[in-house]
Amino acid sequence: MTNNLTNKVVYITGGSKGIGFGVANALLAHGMKVAISSRTLAAAKQAAALLSTDASMVLAIESEVSSLVSETAAVKAVISHFGKLDVLVANAGVGHFAPIDLLTEKEWKETIDTNLTGVFNSVKASIDPLKQTEGYIITIASLAGANFFETAAAYNASKFGLVGFTQAIMLDLRKYGIKVTTIMPGSVATHFNNHTPNEADAWKIQPEDIGQMVADLLHMNPRTLPSKIEVRPSKPGK
Repeated sequence: MTNNLTNKVVYITGGSKGIGFGVANALLAHGMKVAISSRTLAAAKQAAALLSTDASMVLAIESEVSSLVSETAAVKAVISHFGKLDVLVANAGVGHFAPIDLLTEKEWKETIDTNLTGVFNSVKASIDPLKQTEGYIITIASLAGANFFETAAAYNASKFGLVGFTQAIMLDLRKYGIKVTTIMPGSVATHFNNHTPNEADAWKIQPEDIGQMVADLLHMNPRTLPSKIEVRPSKPGK
Protein backbone atom coordinates (compact mmCIF):
# COMPACT_ATOMS: atom_id res chain seq x y z
CA MET A 1 0.00 0.00 0.00
CA THR A 2 1.20 3.51 -0.82
CA ASN A 3 -0.24 6.81 0.28
CA ASN A 4 -2.43 8.85 -2.06
CA LEU A 5 -1.13 12.42 -1.90
CA THR A 6 -4.05 14.08 -3.73
CA ASN A 7 -5.36 17.09 -1.78
CA LYS A 8 -2.92 16.61 1.07
CA VAL A 9 -1.42 19.88 2.32
CA VAL A 10 2.28 20.68 2.68
CA TYR A 11 3.97 23.74 4.18
CA ILE A 12 7.50 24.33 2.82
CA THR A 13 9.75 26.91 4.45
CA GLY A 14 12.20 28.65 2.15
CA GLY A 15 10.05 27.56 -0.77
CA SER A 16 10.66 30.44 -3.17
CA LYS A 17 13.76 28.93 -4.81
CA GLY A 18 16.24 26.07 -4.76
CA ILE A 19 15.37 22.86 -2.95
CA GLY A 20 12.16 24.28 -1.47
CA PHE A 21 10.86 25.28 -4.91
CA GLY A 22 11.86 21.91 -6.35
CA VAL A 23 9.97 20.10 -3.60
CA ALA A 24 6.91 22.32 -4.08
CA ASN A 25 6.86 21.64 -7.82
CA ALA A 26 7.17 17.89 -7.33
CA LEU A 27 4.41 17.68 -4.73
CA LEU A 28 2.05 19.79 -6.84
CA ALA A 29 2.54 17.26 -9.62
CA HIS A 30 1.28 14.60 -7.20
CA GLY A 31 -1.89 16.57 -6.48
CA MET A 32 -0.86 18.11 -3.18
CA LYS A 33 -1.83 21.61 -2.05
CA VAL A 34 1.28 23.63 -1.34
CA ALA A 35 2.07 26.57 0.93
CA ILE A 36 5.51 28.15 0.50
CA SER A 37 7.12 30.76 2.69
CA SER A 38 9.91 33.25 2.14
CA ARG A 39 11.31 36.16 4.10
CA THR A 40 9.52 38.50 1.69
CA LEU A 41 5.97 38.15 0.44
CA ALA A 42 7.04 39.36 -3.01
CA ALA A 43 9.47 36.44 -3.39
CA ALA A 44 6.88 33.94 -2.16
CA LYS A 45 4.21 35.32 -4.53
CA GLN A 46 6.59 35.30 -7.50
CA ALA A 47 7.45 31.65 -6.85
CA ALA A 48 3.81 30.71 -6.28
CA ALA A 49 2.87 32.23 -9.64
CA LEU A 50 5.53 30.11 -11.34
CA LEU A 51 4.25 26.98 -9.60
CA SER A 52 0.56 27.42 -10.41
CA THR A 53 -2.01 30.07 -11.27
CA ASP A 54 -4.61 28.17 -9.23
CA ALA A 55 -4.92 29.87 -5.82
CA SER A 56 -6.74 26.82 -4.49
CA MET A 57 -3.51 24.83 -4.90
CA VAL A 58 -0.73 27.26 -3.90
CA LEU A 59 -0.42 29.75 -1.04
CA ALA A 60 2.38 32.32 -0.68
CA ILE A 61 3.36 33.30 2.87
CA GLU A 62 5.83 35.80 4.32
CA SER A 63 7.54 34.34 7.36
CA GLU A 64 10.80 34.59 9.27
CA VAL A 65 11.64 31.12 10.56
CA SER A 66 13.86 32.48 13.31
CA SER A 67 10.68 33.82 14.97
CA LEU A 68 8.27 31.37 16.61
CA VAL A 69 5.57 34.05 16.46
CA SER A 70 6.08 34.38 12.70
CA GLU A 71 6.05 30.62 12.08
CA THR A 72 2.95 30.17 14.24
CA ALA A 73 1.18 32.81 12.14
CA ALA A 74 2.36 31.06 8.96
CA VAL A 75 0.93 27.71 10.03
CA LYS A 76 -2.34 29.39 11.04
CA ALA A 77 -2.48 30.91 7.53
CA VAL A 78 -2.04 27.45 6.01
CA ILE A 79 -4.86 26.03 8.14
CA SER A 80 -7.09 28.99 7.36
CA HIS A 81 -6.53 28.63 3.61
CA PHE A 82 -6.46 24.85 3.19
CA GLY A 83 -8.23 23.59 6.33
CA LYS A 84 -5.46 21.27 7.54
CA LEU A 85 -1.74 20.47 7.48
CA ASP A 86 -0.41 17.05 6.47
CA VAL A 87 3.29 17.68 5.85
CA LEU A 88 5.95 20.14 7.00
CA VAL A 89 9.14 20.45 4.94
CA ALA A 90 11.54 22.53 7.03
CA ASN A 91 13.91 23.65 4.32
CA ALA A 92 14.89 27.30 4.98
CA GLY A 93 18.61 27.67 5.50
CA VAL A 94 21.62 29.98 5.18
CA GLY A 95 25.35 29.48 5.03
CA HIS A 96 28.18 31.69 6.28
CA PHE A 97 31.65 30.26 5.76
CA ALA A 98 34.81 31.68 7.33
CA PRO A 99 37.61 30.53 9.64
CA ILE A 100 36.58 30.87 13.27
CA ASP A 101 38.89 33.84 13.83
CA LEU A 102 37.08 35.73 11.04
CA LEU A 103 33.54 34.44 11.62
CA THR A 104 31.42 37.22 13.09
CA GLU A 105 28.91 36.94 15.89
CA LYS A 106 26.21 38.14 13.47
CA GLU A 107 27.06 35.36 10.99
CA TRP A 108 27.09 32.74 13.76
CA LYS A 109 23.76 33.90 15.14
CA GLU A 110 22.03 34.07 11.75
CA THR A 111 23.22 30.57 10.86
CA ILE A 112 22.05 28.98 14.12
CA ASP A 113 18.84 31.03 14.29
CA THR A 114 17.83 30.00 10.76
CA ASN A 115 19.18 26.47 10.32
CA LEU A 116 18.52 25.11 13.81
CA THR A 117 16.23 27.36 15.86
CA GLY A 118 14.24 28.06 12.70
CA VAL A 119 13.43 24.36 12.33
CA PHE A 120 12.48 24.16 16.00
CA ASN A 121 10.08 27.06 15.44
CA SER A 122 8.52 25.50 12.32
CA VAL A 123 8.09 22.17 14.09
CA LYS A 124 6.63 23.69 17.27
CA ALA A 125 4.11 25.66 15.22
CA SER A 126 3.09 22.55 13.25
CA ILE A 127 2.87 19.79 15.87
CA ASP A 128 -0.79 20.20 16.91
CA PRO A 129 -2.23 20.22 13.36
CA LEU A 130 0.09 17.36 12.36
CA LYS A 131 -1.19 15.28 15.29
CA GLN A 132 -4.68 15.64 13.83
CA THR A 133 -3.63 14.28 10.43
CA GLU A 134 -0.93 11.83 11.60
CA GLY A 135 1.33 13.87 9.37
CA TYR A 136 4.96 13.97 8.31
CA ILE A 137 7.89 16.27 9.13
CA ILE A 138 10.86 16.36 6.75
CA THR A 139 13.89 18.49 7.59
CA ILE A 140 16.49 19.40 4.99
CA ALA A 141 19.87 19.04 6.65
CA SER A 142 23.17 18.44 4.84
CA LEU A 143 26.09 16.07 4.58
CA ALA A 144 27.74 18.87 6.59
CA GLY A 145 25.66 17.48 9.47
CA ALA A 146 27.97 14.44 9.53
CA ASN A 147 31.20 15.73 7.95
CA PHE A 148 33.06 18.74 9.34
CA PHE A 149 35.35 20.91 7.23
CA GLU A 150 37.39 24.09 7.44
CA THR A 151 35.56 27.45 7.45
CA ALA A 152 32.28 25.73 8.42
CA ALA A 153 32.15 26.08 12.21
CA ALA A 154 28.74 27.78 12.17
CA TYR A 155 27.28 25.72 9.34
CA ASN A 156 28.57 22.41 10.73
CA ALA A 157 27.23 23.28 14.18
CA SER A 158 23.79 24.12 12.78
CA LYS A 159 23.54 20.99 10.62
CA PHE A 160 25.01 18.57 13.16
CA GLY A 161 22.47 20.02 15.59
CA LEU A 162 19.66 19.72 13.07
CA VAL A 163 20.38 16.04 12.43
CA GLY A 164 20.37 15.31 16.16
CA PHE A 165 17.23 17.40 16.71
CA THR A 166 15.36 15.65 13.92
CA GLN A 167 16.28 12.16 15.11
CA ALA A 168 15.22 13.00 18.68
CA ILE A 169 11.84 14.41 17.66
CA MET A 170 11.31 11.36 15.46
CA LEU A 171 11.27 9.34 18.68
CA ASP A 172 9.10 11.91 20.46
CA LEU A 173 6.42 12.13 17.77
CA ARG A 174 6.00 8.65 16.35
CA LYS A 175 3.59 7.73 19.17
CA TYR A 176 1.22 10.31 17.64
CA GLY A 177 1.50 8.74 14.20
CA ILE A 178 3.74 11.58 12.99
CA LYS A 179 6.64 10.41 10.83
CA VAL A 180 9.92 12.36 10.84
CA THR A 181 12.80 12.16 8.36
CA THR A 182 15.91 14.23 7.80
CA ILE A 183 17.41 14.44 4.30
CA MET A 184 21.14 15.21 4.13
CA PRO A 185 22.10 16.35 0.61
CA GLY A 186 25.58 16.95 -0.65
CA SER A 187 26.20 19.40 -3.49
CA VAL A 188 22.90 20.72 -4.91
CA ALA A 189 22.53 23.14 -7.83
CA THR A 190 20.87 26.03 -5.98
CA HIS A 191 21.39 29.72 -5.15
CA PHE A 192 22.88 28.72 -1.78
CA ASN A 193 25.77 30.88 -0.53
CA ASN A 194 25.19 33.47 -3.30
CA HIS A 195 25.77 30.91 -6.06
CA THR A 196 23.95 31.23 -9.39
CA PRO A 197 23.07 27.81 -10.87
CA ASN A 198 24.60 27.26 -14.32
CA GLU A 199 25.55 24.57 -16.82
CA ALA A 200 28.64 23.71 -14.81
CA ASP A 201 26.30 22.44 -12.07
CA ALA A 202 24.99 19.57 -14.22
CA TRP A 203 26.90 17.01 -12.11
CA LYS A 204 25.24 18.18 -8.91
CA ILE A 205 22.01 16.99 -7.34
CA GLN A 206 19.16 19.03 -8.83
CA PRO A 207 16.33 20.51 -6.72
CA GLU A 208 13.81 18.33 -8.55
CA ASP A 209 15.77 15.26 -7.41
CA ILE A 210 15.14 16.20 -3.78
CA GLY A 211 11.51 16.86 -4.74
CA GLN A 212 11.22 13.33 -6.12
CA MET A 213 12.78 11.95 -2.93
CA VAL A 214 10.26 13.80 -0.74
CA ALA A 215 7.39 12.49 -2.86
CA ASP A 216 8.78 8.96 -2.58
CA LEU A 217 8.94 9.28 1.21
CA LEU A 218 5.34 10.46 1.38
CA HIS A 219 4.21 7.59 -0.84
CA MET A 220 5.91 4.99 1.35
CA ASN A 221 3.85 2.52 3.34
CA PRO A 222 3.09 4.10 6.75
CA ARG A 223 4.64 1.14 8.56
CA THR A 224 8.11 2.00 7.22
CA LEU A 225 10.20 5.05 8.12
CA PRO A 226 13.55 6.01 6.54
CA SER A 227 14.54 8.32 9.38
CA LYS A 228 17.84 9.66 8.00
CA ILE A 229 18.86 9.79 4.34
CA GLU A 230 22.27 10.79 2.99
CA VAL A 231 22.21 11.77 -0.68
CA ARG A 232 25.13 12.85 -2.83
CA PRO A 233 25.98 13.30 -6.52
CA SER A 234 26.66 9.92 -8.12
CA LYS A 235 29.74 11.37 -9.84
CA PRO A 236 31.79 14.20 -8.31
CA GLY A 237 32.46 17.31 -10.33
CA LYS A 238 35.83 17.78 -11.97
